[in-house]
Amino acid sequence: MLRRVTATRYVTPLREGGSLPGLMEADDLGTYVVKFVGAGQGRKTLVAEVICAGLARAAGLRVPELVAVDLDPALAAGEPDQEVQDLLRASAGLNLGVDFLPGALDLDRPATVVDSDWAARLLWFDAFVGNVDRSWRNPNLLLWHGDLWVIDHGASLYFHHGWSGGITDPARFAHQSWDVDDHVLRAHAGGLARADEEITALLDEQVFADVLADVPDPWLEPVPGADTPDALREAYVSFLVERLSTRQWLPAAEAA
Repeated sequence: MLRRVTATRYVTPLREGGSLPGLMEADDLGTYVVKFVGAGQGRKTLVAEVICAGLARAAGLRVPELVAVDLDPALAAGEPDQEVQDLLRASAGLNLGVDFLPGALDLDRPATVVDSDWAARLLWFDAFVGNVDRSWRNPNLLLWHGDLWVIDHGASLYFHHGWSGGITDPARFAHQSWDVDDHVLRAHAGGLARADEEITALLDEQVFADVLADVPDPWLEPVPGADTPDALREAYVSFLVERLSTRQWLPAAEAA
């Protein structure tokens, strides 16, 4: 389970994204970029963030710490912006906090800081989780203290957006290809086969189960075929196991 903190102050909105995340302080004296359950993108985006951050960490990529932020909607009373007030009131309970990295810079010159093996590892990871949101328009990579950090995974695991009618066959996602053409590091990746071998050795069903255990129950909304949080966790694990077992999603990336 994610470490739990309580929000104490809303600092400022971050208007770069469509979901209006906000910078907030918490009772552990930490500062977090908070993504709200009341945002229009919904809870599945937060679920994807937690799962993919855990998988990225398991694959050897750096990701900021995630926490569950308990939000009292009474904090909305002190905000002059009506949009922010409405969002905070709609987000009572647990929200997702991403550790704020002060002074971090968006990646703009990969050739100077990105190792080809690291780029291949990231390319493999994005192909595995089906991330369609790491392009030059939106790299979602931060340079902090000389290291690259991977952020913003909400657009990944797009298969779960089709679960409103019921849990689907894991093979449907396992065999879906992934388009490498728009990836920000396409031109810098080398040794994808080696990355495949190394990362595959790090991931298995138990790793997937451990990652899913971090997702808070309130974000796992029941669907036909998985009417409890634990049943839904099992469905995610089944999809990831099936995806890992096939390489039909790799050829597009292999052409990078």
